[in-house]
Amino acid sequence: MNYPRLVAAAVAATVFDAVYGFLVYGQALGAQFAQYPGVYRPADDMSHMPVLLAGIFIGSLVVAYIYAKGYDGGTGLAEGARFGVAIGAFVGGYVGLIDWAVLRIGRNLAISLVIVGFVEWFIIALIIGLIYRPAAATK
Repeated sequence: MNYPRLVAAAVAATVFDAVYGFLVYGQALGAQFAQYPGVYRPADDMSHMPVLLAGIFIGSLVVAYIYAKGYDGGTGLAEGARFGVAIGAFVGGYVGLIDWAVLRIGRNLAISLVIVGFVEWFIIALIIGLIYRPAAATK
């Protein structure tokens, strides 16, 4: 396993996800989240931003590790896309559907979470696929 590339992929994925989160969850879906003030923090509450960024990095690092363990030797783009479909479906379905089942949110927000979660993690997997390369074989 190529640990420097693994960490680089996780850092790039974290940066992308922070920007994606701001634009999609913060801006595009902000009005939907605001409908549930008893569930979600207000948009101007940044008190837990370090925890959010740490969580993004941990998630990105774990997903990069899973990608590296399942790497089949194809191109980074093809491997990332294949992995992205799987991890995107997992995260989108898992988060969106479970959030709808356990949180007091509406169906529209749940559907939005499924869609944006899939897209988010599909792109993260593409980024990881484009950056990660296995370690060179030693003789």
